[in-house]
Amino acid sequence: MRPRRALVSLLAVISIALAACSSNPTKAATPTTAGGPGPTVSSTAAPTTEPGSFVGASTKPVWLCRPGVSPDPCTANLDAKVVPATGAPTQSNAAAAVTSPFDCFYVYPTVSSESGSNADLKIQPAEINAAEEQASRFSTVCRVWAPMYRQVTTAGLFSAGITGLDVAYNSLLADWRYYLAHDNAGRPIIFIGHSQGAAMLIRLISEQIDPNPALVKRTVVAILAGGNLQVPTGATVGATFKHIPLCTSLTVTGCAIAYSTFGSPPPSDSLFGRPGTGVSLMSLETTSSGQQVACVNPAAITGGSGPLSPYFRLGGAVPWVTYPGLYTASCMTSGGATWLQVNATRVSGDTRPVVKATLGPTWGYHVYDVNLALGNLVSDVAMLESAYKS
Repeated sequence: MRPRRALVSLLAVISIALAACSSNPTKAATPTTAGGPGPTVSSTAAPTTEPGSFVGASTKPVWLCRPGVSPDPCTANLDAKVVPATGAPTQSNAAAAVTSPFDCFYVYPTVSSESGSNADLKIQPAEINAAEEQASRFSTVCRVWAPMYRQVTTAGLFSAGITGLDVAYNSLLADWRYYLAHDNAGRPIIFIGHSQGAAMLIRLISEQIDPNPALVKRTVVAILAGGNLQVPTGATVGATFKHIPLCTSLTVTGCAIAYSTFGSPPPSDSLFGRPGTGVSLMSLETTSSGQQVACVNPAAITGGSGPLSPYFRLGGAVPWVTYPGLYTASCMTSGGATWLQVNATRVSGDTRPVVKATLGPTWGYHVYDVNLALGNLVSDVAMLESAYKS
């Protein structure tokens, strides 16, 4: 386990930055987004039982999404309106791959507005919306499993402390152990998480999958958006994960795609893109010296710049909208931060809406991390599945 004393002192630093942003952002009419930024908490509460002693493989999860159940928000209507820079929109239809041999294990971001420090396991509209907006398009390339977990709520941002983080993690750990023992049946796995969900997955992967060669072999890719996965400076593996490197090719599986989106360089007090602080603390990543936050461009896995394929869920008969050619992205490193720089590339006559840093420069485009690159991510998963060898 990483040192918890350092965690306690560092948590106090980011609680100040969260003072003005302690609730989920409201949804814009266009584009939309799932949930809000992952919580960061300040407390000196004593830790709970070490995860290694937590027993959960016999505790059946409450499934937000599960193959074969109805309704399933992860197989919601996937039809999309394709809106070009100029000219008439067209429609693109898609359907869930119900017989896919691949599993996706999705962990949603901070969405719970319950009054307690940790959420209960009741499925509510907030979790359903998150699954529809972030996970459902992955159902075209995998069978999506999404457990409910006792995440730190927006109300618990400043009160949950280390105990609250352990409650959230141990809840997810129990879900994972049950799924692995009773539902996975040896199938290869794609991990998907955003914000608090990504932070919980980073800890789960580092403690449960990365040390296990058999599970590393069954990992197709881990998509960890807005969670501050850390690597040694200039390297692709060796800090948080010892055996799961960053993806550098779509022909080599068992890797991670991680990034945080910004439209301008992250400020010095940013909660994303800087090692050992901000959202890093949710996965107990406290090291700053010699490490950097990972950035893999979903639009250009091998490096450089590439066009983003954004998908935003609006609801209605054609619930999705996509804006081809509106954004490009590239990984940037400057001033101790590493981030995915997103630029709008409007041409003359282009009136399509663009995302804004709705919570200010400290947060960047965090609430849109997944949706800005959703089409790219689904395509990346499909390519990596094709390359996967059992």
